[in-house]
Parts: sequence; structure tokens; C-alpha cells
Amino acid sequence: MKRERKVEAIFWSIAFPGFGQFLNQKYAKGFLFVVLEFVVNVQARLNLAIIPSFYGQGETANSLVNYQWIMFYPCLYLFSMYDAYRDAGGKDVRYAAVPFAFAAYSGTVGVVYSQSFAIAGHILGVIWLPILFLLIGYIIGLGIRALFIKTSDVSTENS
Repeated sequence: MKRERKVEAIFWSIAFPGFGQFLNQKYAKGFLFVVLEFVVNVQARLNLAIIPSFYGQGETANSLVNYQWIMFYPCLYLFSMYDAYRDAGGKDVRYAAVPFAFAAYSGTVGVVYSQSFAIAGHILGVIWLPILFLLIGYIIGLGIRALFIKTSDVSTENS
């Protein structure tokens, strides 16, 4: 049941930052994340970039966003997810923050390279490249988390 609660909180946070907090009855934090999401989204013009991205027009999407604001988005998004996960029982999971943090870092790197990174000559753009990098960062974070757990278990045994 506890695992289901954590997964549910993450999925609501993916749907919209702040919704996972509402699910966890953390209304003030939820309201703060919703407001931050709205402000960053509007200032970054993120929604304007989504539609051309879905049509494979990464360069058009890139031209529509405000990079000064969109740089905040991966960290806001992932922190909202982690916070909801933590409040739903994830605080008992060792090094749970590591995959979320690496996903946020790599998603931000994806934003930085979204104007120049191409696959088969096609610019993925400011929506798809950060998502791709975010997923890669999460997987790397899972590996680093496993390494932390393994090394902390070994050091505990040697104590």
C-alpha cells in the first residue's frame, strides 16, 4: 500500500507540479508548487513550445521559449516530484533523492543543449531533449544510488 501511495504521488506530480502535494494533504506546499509552475511556465512560454514539439518542429519550439526562465523548469518539476514522493513515504527510502537530483541536473543540461543537439540531423528541441536527458539522468541516478547503498552497507559491515 505504501509503495502504491508513493507511485500515485509521483504520477500526480508528473501531471502537474503541486498535485502530489495536494494528494498528500500538504496544501500550502501544493499551492506554492502550482503557483511556481504557473509563473515559470508562463514566463518561459513553455506551453507555446509544446505543440510544435509534438509535430517534430524542435527548432520552432526553441524559438518560442524564454531560456532565462525555462532553465528553472527541470529542477522545479523534479523537486516537486521528489517532495511528493518523500511525503508519501519515500523519506524511509535510503538515498531516494539521488535519482531525482540527477534527473533534474541532466534535464537542465538538456535545456542547454536543446538548440544544437541533433539525432539523425533532427533537432529534438527544448521539450524532447530535456525529457530524454531527464530519463537518462534518472537511470544514472538509480545506479549511483545503488552504489551509495552498496558502499554504505560495506562500510557498516566493516565498522
